Amino acid sequence: MNHLLTMENLDRGTLESLLDEADDFAEVLTRPIPKVPALRGKTVATMFFEPSTRTRMSFEKAAKALSADTVSFSPGTSALSKGESLKDTVLTVRAMGVDLMIVRHQATGAPWRIAEWLDIPIINGGDGAHQHPTQALLDCLTIRQRFGSLDGLTIAIVGDVKHSRVARSDIFAMTALGAKVILVGPSTLLPLDPEAWPVTVTSNLDEVLDAVDVVYLLRVQTERGGASVFPSLAEYAVKYGMNTERLARLRPDAVVMHPGPMNRGVEIGYDVADDDRSLVLQQVTNGIAVRMAVLFRLIGGEQDA
Repeated sequence: MNHLLTMENLDRGTLESLLDEADDFAEVLTRPIPKVPALRGKTVATMFFEPSTRTRMSFEKAAKALSADTVSFSPGTSALSKGESLKDTVLTVRAMGVDLMIVRHQATGAPWRIAEWLDIPIINGGDGAHQHPTQALLDCLTIRQRFGSLDGLTIAIVGDVKHSRVARSDIFAMTALGAKVILVGPSTLLPLDPEAWPVTVTSNLDEVLDAVDVVYLLRVQTERGGASVFPSLAEYAVKYGMNTERLARLRPDAVVMHPGPMNRGVEIGYDVADDDRSLVLQQVTNGIAVRMAVLFRLIGGEQDA
């Protein structure tokens, strides 16, 4: 594996081996000294052209837990404000001796372009509304830890699928691992060509509640126009929000997930977010282990295709 840019080209065997490695690294994180020297001498650059809390901090934590050095890029204080191009920016950072870059960018495809320009591994930390592969891996790890496997599970991805890079990555990863995925949301927030994806689609959340094992809630992406297609966030919450009444209708072992950041009171109720069946914080914790596995695979582990 030379880069991690998308979930579309990863088969089940590769996904499972990454999740197995992430489980091993999750054990490392529970030790009194949660650190191993696997990437000592390596330097990892976080190149985030969009805001991030979970992804950026967990990548930095993952790199440091592997004993790698880190350098961090912030566009607001960079030479971009002086007219420097994206290409010259990443070439400059590469010339400082970094061994791997994690790239988040608002433009779809930006990590692919950077991978063409540079001779080091690139990890897509989220590009536009396209892909977010490490989020999909941590989601699958969290589900696998809870249920033992994704085989035969039914997962409802609810909300603003149209603008969600998380949804796209999750669909490919979850179905590759044997799950059935249902997309739930208003037609204006669903893909234009859902028949091209390995999913079923409905606009009625209530009719699938008793049939799903996982309810995966998405934030309405107002910054990408998600809120412009229905009258109000309050109306969205009534039709698609996971409130305590809907939580009570789920199977006893069903769980609720969310990639964050959450809009409490919109797609997820205040009490639901803190319920024992909410795996939101486990997702965050698993993000560190998954990103350790990916970093190790790309610049410290076995360089298999």
